Amino acid sequence: MRVLPDFLIVGAQKCGTSSLYRNLINHPSIAPAFVKEVHFFNNHFQKGMDWYRTYFPSVPYKYYITQIQKRDFITGEATPGYIFHPHAPRRISESLPHVKLIVLFRNPVDRAYSHYYHEVRKKREALSFEDAIKMEEERLRGEFDKFMKDEHHYSFNYLHYSYLLKGVYVDQLKRLNNYFPKEQILILKSEDFFKDPQASFDRVLQFLGLPVWQVKDFKKQNVGYYPKMDAVMRNRLVDYFVPHNHRLYEYVGTNFGWEK
Repeated sequence: MRVLPDFLIVGAQKCGTSSLYRNLINHPSIAPAFVKEVHFFNNHFQKGMDWYRTYFPSVPYKYYITQIQKRDFITGEATPGYIFHPHAPRRISESLPHVKLIVLFRNPVDRAYSHYYHEVRKKREALSFEDAIKMEEERLRGEFDKFMKDEHHYSFNYLHYSYLLKGVYVDQLKRLNNYFPKEQILILKSEDFFKDPQASFDRVLQFLGLPVWQVKDFKKQNVGYYPKMDAVMRNRLVDYFVPHNHRLYEYVGTNFGWEK
């Protein structure tokens, strides 16, 4: 028998989830999942909880750590697609009602650009950035409705070409809050995490109920290198996200300062 996760890093994509997770699992009280991104609650839910458990440590191992070594023990995984999937929050709440959720949000303009070049590197995107943004509405048309009609619908376009939509964080967060109280959700600003990793780690560890631990050699994971965004295009995207960002600021009571 294997344990289930105590925490999930649920998003957002290209916001630093890999860096947070890879450094977090160095904590002596955190046992990692066997892979960082299990994708159970978005892509593999039909395989069942027994399948999901195979990615986590065994119950005897937890007993050894907690009862013999007298140490804290928690485990978790990080699949940034969970917050974006229309059905994942409900599935998580039904399967893991007491799990703690960690969310990172990055300036959505920077997130979109990083996401685009990620798809380019993976050979999934052939359009220019400007054309990909122009085509997003057409590429995603009708996909959300298909998810609503078929819980197990899979959409390549919805997953890979949602450069703008994935940056409308407030709607994703509200969906999460439909199933979880705010006390079970920790929101981190990615820019703060990159600037001062230790301060963000301290918040995460406090949230998880673990003792303070010093990050000895912080490493950023999955760092992408790409040309600077065209200034005109950047201004267009900044303007696009202003109303969505303000809705987020009002909803969480924090101004993230993403006005440039």
